[in-house]
Amino acid sequence: MEKSETINKLTAALVKFQGMMLKVGKDSINPHFKNRYASLSTIIEATQKPLADCGLAIIQLPEGENCLRTMLVHESGEFISESYRMTPSKNDPQGLGSAITYQRRYALGAILNLNIDEDDDGNQASAKAPARKTDIAAIVKELQACKTTDEMSKLWVKLPPAAREQLREKFSAKRAELEGA
Repeated sequence: MEKSETINKLTAALVKFQGMMLKVGKDSINPHFKNRYASLSTIIEATQKPLADCGLAIIQLPEGENCLRTMLVHESGEFISESYRMTPSKNDPQGLGSAITYQRRYALGAILNLNIDEDDDGNQASAKAPARKTDIAAIVKELQACKTTDEMSKLWVKLPPAAREQLREKFSAKRAELEGA
């Protein structure tokens, strides 16, 4: 976390904000888990005026690759700030946009201590992910299409550990081929 040299005024304003803030309505349903949550627009609508009334504002900016920086700023110039990286499930404009929206929603909830999700006592976060069948032939085809070692590295990091073990030799051979060319 980064912060200004002092945060006394920001802290007092945040205490006032949290005392004013009502529960944020959960207006959306996750189609995968069927749990309810507050959408980004609902969070912004619910918090913008109370933040302003307390001399506070939020700044959220994408930075670097797949990172989001969230700053809570006070009219005095005091601030606290944090950033974190999230890898989108799909590396296309829609996947990147979804990841940024998700990051913004959770960062707002965290920095302002908002109640924006149903409490499942950590069940979803600690649930074992269902096993997925890995299409080794498709990965080999993707590997052969790689023109650079950077493309290979991007493919490698997406692979589950079991697939990495199965394909380690093929990746080594392709790397040697590319580096020798």
